[in-house]
Amino acid sequence: MPFPEPTPGSTPVRRVLCFAAHPDDIDFGAAGTIAAWTDAGVEVSYCILTDGDAGGFSEQQRPGIIEIRRDEQRAAARLVGVKDISFLGHPDGFLEASPEVVRGIVKRIREVRPDVVMSMHPERNWDRIQKSHPDHLACGEAVTRAVYPASENPYAFPELAAAGLPLHRVRWVWFFGGPGHLENHFVDITGLEDRKLAAIRVHASQHPDIEGMDATVRRMLADNARRAGLPEGSSAEAFHAVGINTEDTIAGF
Repeated sequence: MPFPEPTPGSTPVRRVLCFAAHPDDIDFGAAGTIAAWTDAGVEVSYCILTDGDAGGFSEQQRPGIIEIRRDEQRAAARLVGVKDISFLGHPDGFLEASPEVVRGIVKRIREVRPDVVMSMHPERNWDRIQKSHPDHLACGEAVTRAVYPASENPYAFPELAAAGLPLHRVRWVWFFGGPGHLENHFVDITGLEDRKLAAIRVHASQHPDIEGMDATVRRMLADNARRAGLPEGSSAEAFHAVGINTEDTIAGF
């Protein structure tokens, strides 16, 4: 199975920071790739932007749904080798790319100092509208604004620099869940499907039909593999990889 580098021959990935709107978003979009990274010794961190309180299907869960979903995300993360998880706690269903949200994302980027940032996509996917929950789109837009220019601008959020968090230049952003025609990078996760699905199943509060969910995810992984030109029976995750500070970019342009 190929190691999930941004591009062949690029500088090795050592740290990855993944942003998502809700608990379980990362597991649907990238858990197989993340498992491959952590197996190879890459440090992966998660940052969940909302509290997830609008999710679920049971009235009995409502009083404790925020902590239920956080516990589910922590357990799912452990299955793919991730221990560092933060929750920004914005209201589920009302996320916006506001200065407050962008500041929180910049803070995490400067704390973790990742080579690759993962995020939900800021553009709507009309082929599968469920991928484009308004919080997903807001997550993608806020992360994009945080990555460039805020995280690498010494004059953006100067209080962060004053607190010992200097600017950081992200090399790559990998978006998941966006329009299919923008997906330009596929990661072969053949052999990691069961770990990915196990991580998704941990979010039991969100899945009234586990078997149906499993079948749908496996179909999507197989379709990604076909689009990537992988052998029959393979599975892949798909991303829109965007170079921010690479050998092909110039700072400020």
